[in-house]
Amino acid sequence: MHRTSRPATARAAGLLLGFAADRVFADPARWHPVAGFGRTAMALEKATYRDSRSAGILHVAVLVGGAAGLGVAATRIARRGGWPGEVAGTAVATWAVLGGTSLGRTGSSMAAHLEADDLAAARALLPSLCGRDPSVLGVDGLTRATLESVAENTSDSAVGAFVCGAVAGIPGLFVYRASNTLDAMVGYRSPKYRNFGWAAARWDDGLNLLPARLTGALSVVAAPAVGGSPNEAWVAWRRDASQHPSPNAGVAEASAAGALGISLGGRTEYAHGVEMRPVLGSGPSPLPVDLDRAVRLSAAVQGGAALVSAALAVAVGQLRFRRRPRR
Repeated sequence: MHRTSRPATARAAGLLLGFAADRVFADPARWHPVAGFGRTAMALEKATYRDSRSAGILHVAVLVGGAAGLGVAATRIARRGGWPGEVAGTAVATWAVLGGTSLGRTGSSMAAHLEADDLAAARALLPSLCGRDPSVLGVDGLTRATLESVAENTSDSAVGAFVCGAVAGIPGLFVYRASNTLDAMVGYRSPKYRNFGWAAARWDDGLNLLPARLTGALSVVAAPAVGGSPNEAWVAWRRDASQHPSPNAGVAEASAAGALGISLGGRTEYAHGVEMRPVLGSGPSPLPVDLDRAVRLSAAVQGGAALVSAALAVAVGQLRFRRRPRR
């Protein structure tokens, strides 16, 4: 192996091993680094919060910059162990930032609660998936909220991390998870965060432009695995995604709706108010049984994204080597 190709192959191998670790172990039950970052962000917000965009920009810059710095330091430490150290460091970082397996397990648990008509348990579980008000939702609303969250978070909790890790290694993984976590914490259109959370939301939108579209493409390809049609997934994506208020969630949700042969969207109730979402897809409203299919689709998309990201990591490494000036 040529010395200059080592970082690229180590990165690719680490991404795949990290994905395998997530499939086997899911999220750490204790001492989760993302939870630690969230606590740090909450503490900093007490000092940085102002009802202004400039304050929000500072908040994001400090936290995302700090995550990037930690990523650079972790990379230097990992490289001291040679190729195996780089692989192990990338694998651990990938496992730490992925949340795809836990997402799928939560979706399956919600399906079980709804199929058993246990609305109390289903409503108690929903806040772990999204910010909607579970108290006003019945079976139909809980099913749709869960399915939309599984579709969107397939991109947010897995595909986006893979892409950023492939392009920028451990710093990319840390920056992506920090950015996505900040968006989930303050990126709302509520009165409190409309200005302060603007930077977090826009920054996260930018990072997810490519991952969301990779999610859409993989949903099209994986549609037959859940009894769906690639053509319906493609049509729903191209026809409906742009109507969604998010430039990225619309792609993930519309392609999933088409792949599953259902429709999503409609009245959506959050703690800060009600939003009327456009209809995505052209099938019937989802049923609890569709949640299990959505979880299988999510797993297929994540597996495809892991393979694509490994190939991308190698390609990026080769491109950097070719651009390096010869001595």
